[in-house]
Parts: sequence; C-alpha cells; structure tokens
Amino acid sequence: MLTFLVKRLFGLLPTLFIVAVLVFLFVHLLPGDPARLAAGPDADEATVALVRADLGLDRPMPQQFAHFFVKIAHGDFGTSTRSKRPVSQEIGERFMPTLLLTLASMVWAVVLGMGIGIVSAVWRNRWPDRLGMTLAVSGISFPAFALGMLLMEIFSVKLGWLPIVGDGSWQSYILPSLTLGAAVAAVMARFTRASFVEVMNEDFVRTARAKGVPERLVIVKHCLRNAMIPVVTMMGLQFGFLLGGSIVVEVVFNWPGLGRLLVDAVSMRDYPVIQAEVLLFSLEFIIINLVVDVLYAVINPTIRFK
Repeated sequence: MLTFLVKRLFGLLPTLFIVAVLVFLFVHLLPGDPARLAAGPDADEATVALVRADLGLDRPMPQQFAHFFVKIAHGDFGTSTRSKRPVSQEIGERFMPTLLLTLASMVWAVVLGMGIGIVSAVWRNRWPDRLGMTLAVSGISFPAFALGMLLMEIFSVKLGWLPIVGDGSWQSYILPSLTLGAAVAAVMARFTRASFVEVMNEDFVRTARAKGVPERLVIVKHCLRNAMIPVVTMMGLQFGFLLGGSIVVEVVFNWPGLGRLLVDAVSMRDYPVIQAEVLLFSLEFIIINLVVDVLYAVINPTIRFK
C-alpha cells in the first residue's frame, strides 16, 4: 500500500505540469485586455502600458510561462489584478465556505441517494422502485439554477423560513446544499440501484437466503459491502464535481466561495486567480481519486495494490 501511495503521489507532478500548461494557454486566449480592465475604462494608453508592464504581460509568452511556473513551484500564485491581494489569501478566505457547502451537499446526497437506490433495488419493478427512479430522473433533468430559484421563491420569499444568501448561519447552508446535491443524489440513486441489483443476483446471496439468513442481514451484511465498491467510485467522482461545479449555485445564492471568486476573476480577466483556482480543482480531483483507491482496500480487504 505504501509503495502504491508513493507512486501515485509522484504521478501528481507530470499531471499538474500538463494542467498548468493548459491553464496558462487557456487564460491567455480569453478575449479582453486585463491591463485595460485593471487600469480602468478612462485610463490613457500610457497608463495601460505601465499596468501591462507591472503585470508582466509585456513579456514574451515563453518568458511569462517560465515566470509563472517558477513562482507556483515555490508556492507563490501571484497577486490578484483585481484586488491587489495575494492569490493564496483570496483563495484561503473562500475555500472553507465552498468546502463546507460541498460536504453538506455530499452528506445528504449520499444518504438520500443510497437510501433510494437500496429501496429501489430491494423492491425493484414495484411502486417504490418506480417512485424512486422517477425522483432520480427528475433530479438529473432539473437545472441547478432553476431549482435554486424555485427553492428560494418557496422557502425564502413566500414562507420566510430560510435566508436567501449565505450569512454564515447553518440555516443558510440548507437551500444551497439541497440545490447542489440534487443531481448527485439522483445519480447516486440510479448507480446504487444498478449495483445492488447486480449483487443480489449473485450465487452467494442466493446461498445465504437458502440457509435461512434473514433478508435484512442479507441486504446489510452480504449485499452492502460488495455493492459499495462501484458506489464509492461514483461518490469520489461526484465529490470532485461538487467542489469544482458549485459555480452556478454560488452565483445564484451569492455564496462567498471559490465558484463566485472564479466568476469574478473571469469577468475581470484576473489571470493569477483563474490559474490558481483551476490548478486547485485539478489537485482536488487527483487527491480524491487517490482516497477512493485507498477506500477500496478498506471496504474489501481482498484488494491489494502494487
């Protein structure tokens, strides 16, 4: 296991390098002049030229990339052209709200999604199965921004039970987490159902039932562990998508997280913030995949890594 972890950690370096190259090229292909945006609409050409030189945008592209790569190798992501603050400080202040929102969304999405999936598998082709899969398809089909506005209209505007925007209280997490986790719960329900149906048709399950093992123990002891491996894979991937895909929800609810920061950075062509956030999201995906691989061995001790 230790050898496997070391290999995977060293494998991070070339992956992050490729991502850094692609991100650098992508942000420099965005339309608009960041120097003009930073200087202001009323600035003359001389002022814009000074701002461009201060940002290092007057250098050749290879030199800009070399400077960018050397700085991130030392943990320096530069200074935001919009706020004039260190990028690490900007991201540090926004990271926890996004992480807490993602964790809240993932907890209820996993509980609800796995619950619906297991019930649908146990009572497949009957009314609980049809109801559960109908809810799952609805959750996947309904856009996140529309669901968010609908929930705000009902629970914030009409009923006045919950705040519209994030104010730091636990109540403010309810509507954004429901909105963000709806699609994940739907995917989890369908995936859990398919995995459980496959496991329930295995020979060892029929043998357990033939021995007189109660159905509840068959589901919990024999089916759950064996069906969890593909489900854990899906959970890890969905968690990564939640971390990187909370942009729409954060904009709808005016949430002070990384998604809202990224939208503001793109609108202002804030290159350092865009580059740092995309690299952070890529690193999160890689680490989550590594954690999922380790969980395989925890769930099923027969799995060994080399």
